[in-house]
Amino acid sequence: MYMEKLQKQFIVDSKGKKIAVILSIDEYNELLEDLHDLAIIAERKDDETISFDDVKRRLKKHGLL
Repeated sequence: MYMEKLQKQFIVDSKGKKIAVILSIDEYNELLEDLHDLAIIAERKDDETISFDDVKRRLKKHGLL
């Protein structure tokens, strides 16, 4: 989801300062999913990586490719 596509409305105080935002439930849920995905990425940033060729070899070995 791109931030430009969000259908958002703002709540403003008596001086016109934005103090809150209203999003649809779907947009809110998408943002939560994105946040969850980013948290997982952050947790795994130091994990060992394997090459694409190794992934393909393992999948073939297990009959998944």
